[in-house]
Amino acid sequence: MGDAPAEDYLRTRAALHRVATHIIARRRFDVSGRFGLRASPGGIAAPAYGPSPETMRTAGLSLVREVAGDADHTCMAGATLRDLATFAGVDLDAEFSVGADTPAVGDPDTALDLDPTAAQIISDWYAVGWRVLDTAVTRLGAAAAPATVQLWPEHMDAATNVAIPSGSRVNLGFSPGDEFEAQAYLYLGPWGPERPGDPTFWNAPFGAVLRRDAVVTSPDPVLACVEFIEIGIDLLSAAST
Repeated sequence: MGDAPAEDYLRTRAALHRVATHIIARRRFDVSGRFGLRASPGGIAAPAYGPSPETMRTAGLSLVREVAGDADHTCMAGATLRDLATFAGVDLDAEFSVGADTPAVGDPDTALDLDPTAAQIISDWYAVGWRVLDTAVTRLGAAAAPATVQLWPEHMDAATNVAIPSGSRVNLGFSPGDEFEAQAYLYLGPWGPERPGDPTFWNAPFGAVLRRDAVVTSPDPVLACVEFIEIGIDLLSAAST
């Protein structure tokens, strides 16, 4: 599947951000008190929660709600956020925050405009991200003490963090894009101020990024991302020993 026009991608990303936060994460939080999400084969999902158990996920342009052995589907494209809230059993008028950059609910009665190609690009990016992060933390070993990989609804990034020999930690994550960078990117963000070694590697205010266009044109996208992470960790580790 090819790339989507930039305006379609940005519009779809913003709509999915609202759905992920105010429908999927909000429902999980209402039931369990937690709002971290995961990647799923079709997009974004909540891990199972509640006694039934229940989960919510996107599958392409559909929203799927599974409770015990039953599954219901509804189309997100053309639906309003209020329609999806009714389907999910959440109250959009209730206070809800996933952090300082929680996306606004916006107009809950305006139809969502979603592009299928853009939605697939985002889903595929998370799928690559999960493979890369699992591979990278495995190769780093137990000393890295990795945090659970989660898709955080505040920024829509799939991320973890790992330890380095100095005792500090480093964020590793996959973003679908944001105010810093419109396209999707992999990032490495040290918790400390150190930016050792090749200054061209540290190409972002918060650390280093590898943009999606460089990843998808690589012969082995997963390996390219893992090697990028390992370069950054090696630079930081060498400087801390």
